[in-house]
Amino acid sequence: MIPAAHNPLVDWSQNRRTVILALLYAAVIAASFYLAYEIRFEFIVPDSYQQERLRLLTLVVGVKLVALVLTRQLGSMMTYFSIPDLLRLIWAMLAASAALLFIRFIGLIDVSPPRGVVLTDFMLCLGALCLGRIGTRLYRERLSGAKRAITGAPEQRIAIIGAGDAGASLAKEFINAPSRGFRPVVFFDDDPEKHGKRVHGLPVIGRPEAIDDARHGVAFSKAIIAMPSAPAKRVREIVTLFAQRGMKVETLPSLEELASGRVKATRIRPVEVEDLLGREAVNLDAAGIRQRIEGRCIMVTGAGGSIGSELCRQMGALHPKRLLLVEQSEAALFVAEQELNELGFGGVMVALVGDILDRERMEFIFGRYRPEVVFHAAAHKHVYLMERQPAEAIRNNVLGTRQLAGIAAAHGVDAFVLISTDKAINPTSVMGATKRLAEIQLMAMAASTEPVTKEGKMTTDGWKPAKTKFMAVRFGNVLGSSGSVVPIFRKQIAAGGPVTVTHPDVTRYFMTIPEAVGLVLQSFVLGNGGEIFVLDMGQPVKIVDLARQMIELSGLRLGHDIEIKFTGLKPGEKLFEELRHRTESHAPTNHPRVMRFTSNAMFSESDIRELERRLYELDANQLKAILKRLVPEYTPFLE
Repeated sequence: MIPAAHNPLVDWSQNRRTVILALLYAAVIAASFYLAYEIRFEFIVPDSYQQERLRLLTLVVGVKLVALVLTRQLGSMMTYFSIPDLLRLIWAMLAASAALLFIRFIGLIDVSPPRGVVLTDFMLCLGALCLGRIGTRLYRERLSGAKRAITGAPEQRIAIIGAGDAGASLAKEFINAPSRGFRPVVFFDDDPEKHGKRVHGLPVIGRPEAIDDARHGVAFSKAIIAMPSAPAKRVREIVTLFAQRGMKVETLPSLEELASGRVKATRIRPVEVEDLLGREAVNLDAAGIRQRIEGRCIMVTGAGGSIGSELCRQMGALHPKRLLLVEQSEAALFVAEQELNELGFGGVMVALVGDILDRERMEFIFGRYRPEVVFHAAAHKHVYLMERQPAEAIRNNVLGTRQLAGIAAAHGVDAFVLISTDKAINPTSVMGATKRLAEIQLMAMAASTEPVTKEGKMTTDGWKPAKTKFMAVRFGNVLGSSGSVVPIFRKQIAAGGPVTVTHPDVTRYFMTIPEAVGLVLQSFVLGNGGEIFVLDMGQPVKIVDLARQMIELSGLRLGHDIEIKFTGLKPGEKLFEELRHRTESHAPTNHPRVMRFTSNAMFSESDIRELERRLYELDANQLKAILKRLVPEYTPFLE
């Protein structure tokens, strides 16, 4: 290694600062020791003690400077002072005072300070050093920051909702950094014990519902919700309350965002629809999930998508031996790889460009890396797009899953988890029917006592592989995923509308991406093979209500600034999604938010082979007819 070039100017600058700081500390120490004698003798110091004080002055300054050096206070920046620095100063002064008392006790020198002087000197010196450090910090944070803020944007007076740790930290940061342009003036909190008290000098008025009374005495133009653990229902009530009064509302990150390490606790952001529709945190078997992931080679297909990338983020933190990111989109894979690198998972991650339909590529990946668990998230999932191109949906969702599962079984993979959808239940769309057929194939593979070939066919030919546990996990719409209504509505609102909704009564189940993935991992722990797990998706949400909430969050008024337009249901679209098929039986699991379904659905191997052979020979209606034979509960839209 070539050493860095020596820069005498930098060294001189650093040494000069250290010398100046040492001289300042020496002056404070000397003044404190001198004044300690005055206080001890009530400002009438006898002549004999006058001489003693002068003889000891050099010794005291030297001992205390050595103590400060040992506690690394001479190397600290004066304008940064916190609890750790305070503790170091206390230890330094205690050690120095103890040393002076020890010198007096053993009689190392012929003069020594009285015990009262040593005690008084300790308090004076510690207080003076702390006041000096606090003063320089206040100058940096308040006065210097205020000067910088004069030339900036006008100061915003804000209310903080939540007088807990998060709210107090936020208020402290704003007070200490006026250059950010925010001035907290009042707190709101649901806890009645905090009402009437003060946090960092700011009054806690009452519950957020007391906004009208508060605004008579305190003026503010914006509110920030500082309640990371608040349920979505409460956040929704607060946002509605303040929005009705024409007030902008922002929020701090949720507990899930903070736990992921992707955001800081003081990062303010606008309230998103995810905050209003999200649900209470899910309790997962973290130890069980870690045990199934740690030290194993995990493969995720569709790793560049919303669910696939979140699977990689959550499992990367569980210390797998290797994490294989398989994705056909080079651009999406690059983004996922960069994000995981930033999270510190580069050492276990392998980004692999590959299409699940490319048998040779998949064979190479399985043979080279030997994955032990496969999470299959790659799929064509856009309902209306796939309705017009059923061949592509069948090829990717059915034949691709079939082939990948066969390769996994042939290579002795321990578990294969299919990411499915609630649209697979009594499907009316090609996308839903293909996902249901993918489920049926996996359940048939799980139930078969015969070996499975690499093509996914159940036959007695060939080598009999180790038994792979096949399972599927269904869940509803994921907030913020590509193609979901949320980004579509955002774009329409930004363009000035109208916001298009297919039908006033259409409803959907929604989950956040971290919640859905957490429950997928929980289902993986619960699975023994041959199950379809359905996640508890809460209450369905009317899409028109979702559109209305998003319009209000944007500061617009429905009917005045922007309109909602109903366009009619698209082919393959349902008014509402169902939780299970009539032939499926329900069985509880050890987790209250995960349900297990078992199905006796059968399928025809000959029909599957016909689909594979004539995929691009048959028209859309003919393909849908074959799908109908394979999935009897499917209600196709025929043109």
